[in-house]
Amino acid sequence: MSDKTPIAGPPGATGKWADLSRRIASTVVLLGIGVLLAVATGLWLRLGMAIICAITFWELANMTGWRHPQMHAGPFGSWRPLALAAIAGVAQLCALVLYHPMSWLFLLLPILAGLPGAARRDRGTYAIFGAAILLVAYGLVIFREDFGLAFVLWLMGIVIVSDTAGYFFGRILGGPKFWPSLSPKKTWSGTIAGWVGAGLLGTLLWLSGHGDWSLIWVSPIVCFAGQMGDIAESWLKRRAGVKDSSNLIPGHGGFMDRFDAVTGAVLATMLIGFVTNLPAVN
Repeated sequence: MSDKTPIAGPPGATGKWADLSRRIASTVVLLGIGVLLAVATGLWLRLGMAIICAITFWELANMTGWRHPQMHAGPFGSWRPLALAAIAGVAQLCALVLYHPMSWLFLLLPILAGLPGAARRDRGTYAIFGAAILLVAYGLVIFREDFGLAFVLWLMGIVIVSDTAGYFFGRILGGPKFWPSLSPKKTWSGTIAGWVGAGLLGTLLWLSGHGDWSLIWVSPIVCFAGQMGDIAESWLKRRAGVKDSSNLIPGHGGFMDRFDAVTGAVLATMLIGFVTNLPAVN
């Protein structure tokens, strides 16, 4: 999630702890995803992922469209964000229901439909972020059904541990900034703390017999990818001139603000799966 602009935290929270409530909100949302993936299977799981995909596409469309949508919104006019959200949700659901090697072709529909109404400078941005959203929703279903719930909970755990360790160690230790132009509060101490925390989680799972040894090196890589997802969304919001992706979560921003690190982590895990065997988690 972006930490570029301090916002009001919980009562009594000031200064460097002012955005603690946003971190708590992210953890709650991630735990909610975990519960959804734990109790939902089959069509219900696919429907849930399609809805999340539609919401995040609505936010993306708003951040990459023309400032005067009634003049430059392409074939959907001022309804562009809602239209693309519907197309993305339906396309994602169709791809997940078919669950076929060629079903990814459905995922091209919202990308192609949204390009005409995107601001000229943001067409590539829209395509890249849109593809990421679609692939992550698809990938989470694959991981849940082909690798099991424990695998998905490991992924969510990496993001939560990274965010929590990075936040507290970064605030306590301080030091040089990791990428000040995009995320002024993110420090190298917090970033490295996230890597260490992820590595410890992987080691703990291996030592306890709940995963193989490759979790020790895969976990920090997935953690770093999640941090880059955070940075990428911060860049997108700065480019769009907004503080949050939306105000759908009162006081805590939008869905993209909560899923940025998950996006990076899932995409990296999918890439690792193409290169080598993914670790077993049980």
